[in-house]
Parts: sequence; structure tokens; C-alpha cells
Amino acid sequence: MNLHDWIDELCDALDIDAEVDEALVLDLAKVAADNVVRPAAPITTFLVGWAAGSADADTETVERLAARAQTLAEGWDRPPGARDEDDVDDEVPDDRDVDHSDDEYDE
Repeated sequence: MNLHDWIDELCDALDIDAEVDEALVLDLAKVAADNVVRPAAPITTFLVGWAAGSADADTETVERLAARAQTLAEGWDRPPGARDEDDVDDEVPDDRDVDHSDDEYDE
């Protein structure tokens, strides 16, 4: 079984009618894996697919979405394992013994 056969079978199993440009998806996955971090490959292709599906995208739109993702990945300048500036690593106090039943929270 080759990749194209797998895609056809998978589309049948998922009950979707999709034309898949395997080269486009694989190229995008490689760029994301090489420039961001390896696990970015499936996440990137999934999100491009999600965006394409949400927009009921035609082939040209899918190519534009993939190009945007590829451009972002190619320009990615954060080394793997670098901390996200927005991550908060503050110590959380242990308050298991504190009664919070009367606490009020903003919604």
C-alpha cells in the first residue's frame, strides 16, 4: 500500500471527501519539524487542515494557508526548549488546609 492508497482509505474511514496534496502536507511538516521542533509537524499540518476545513477552502486557499504556516516556521527563531516568556513559574503556596468555601471569584 502506498501513501495515496492510505489517504484514500483513511478518507473513507473518516467519511470525508478530500483531495489531499501529499507533497504540500509533507513539505510543510518537514519545515515545521526542522525549524520549530519535531512535534510541531503534525500539529502544524492539523491546524492548517482545520483552518482549511473551517473556511471550506479551495485548493488555492489551502496553498495560501500552508504558505503562511511555512513562512512562520521558516522564520521561527526560538530554539527548541526555550522558555515561553509568558510562562509563569511562580511557586504556588500549599493551602490545602485553608477553607475556601466563602471565596468569591470574578467570572
